[in-house]
Amino acid sequence: MILASIFLWLLIVPCDEVGFMKLGNMAMADQDFMATLPFGGSTSSSVVGRFIQLPQCGGPPSRGTDSPQDFVGVHNVARAQVGVGPIEWDKTVASFAQQYANRRFNDCRLVNSGGPYGENIAWGSPDLSAKDAVQLWVDEKPFYNYETNTCAAGELCGHYTQVVWRKSVRIGCAKVRCTDNIGGTFIICNYEPPGNFLYQRPY
Repeated sequence: MILASIFLWLLIVPCDEVGFMKLGNMAMADQDFMATLPFGGSTSSSVVGRFIQLPQCGGPPSRGTDSPQDFVGVHNVARAQVGVGPIEWDKTVASFAQQYANRRFNDCRLVNSGGPYGENIAWGSPDLSAKDAVQLWVDEKPFYNYETNTCAAGELCGHYTQVVWRKSVRIGCAKVRCTDNIGGTFIICNYEPPGNFLYQRPY
C-alpha cells in the first residue's frame, strides 16, 4: 500500500478572537493504480492545502469532556443520511489512536501515523471538541460527487468519504491538549477496515 496525505487548512475567525483549525486525512491506494486519488490527494504524498475563512460566533469553544459517543454520534448521523449503517467504538482501535495522539502532544503536528487503519486528524486552537472535529470532516460533503466519485475541482472531500465509508465499521479516536508554544488540541480518529480505496465508492 502507498499512503497519501491530504491536508485542509481552515481559518476560523470568532467574533472576539482568532482561532485556527487544520485537518489531515490519510487515504489509502494500491500502488498499481493511477497516481491521482479521487478524494484530493496523490500517491506521491504531495500536500494539498487551502485556507477557508469562517465566522464562529456565539461564545467560546467547548472545553467539556469528550466521550466516545461524541465521536460516534456525529459519524452515525452522517452515515445514516446516505443509507450507511452505524459505526461502533472499538477499544483496540481507540488504544492505537490514543498511543499516537500521545506522541503528538509535544508538537501537535498534523503527521499521519502510518498505521494499519484509515485516519482523519485535526488540530484546533485554543480548543477543539470531538463533535466539532468530526463535523468539520462531515462538512466536506457538498464537495463530493457520488456519480463521478471525485471531489469538486479545487476542493477536498477525503475526510468526509472516510467518515461514511460503508466497510469502515469500527472506530477509535483520541484527543490531547498540546504543550508546545502554539498549543491547541490534536484529535485523531482511526477506522477499521480503512476506507478511501481507489476506484471504490464509499457506499
